[in-house]
Amino acid sequence: MPLAMALKGENRTITSLVAVGDMKQHLVEMGFVPGQKVTVVGDSPAGIILLVKGTRLALNRSLAQKILVA
Repeated sequence: MPLAMALKGENRTITSLVAVGDMKQHLVEMGFVPGQKVTVVGDSPAGIILLVKGTRLALNRSLAQKILVA
């Protein structure tokens, strides 16, 4: 399931990234790697706010679509 579909308050585990090239590298550098736990702490039509490795990050929905979670 894409991370963009996760609901506020859910804890998910990243399974893979469907991004390529520089975009994939950018996501990895921000901590979005397979096996990493993420928590959705905020949600809006424009994007989501996540807690990753103790840091809050905001992603727009199109970028969150490229992160697959279980």
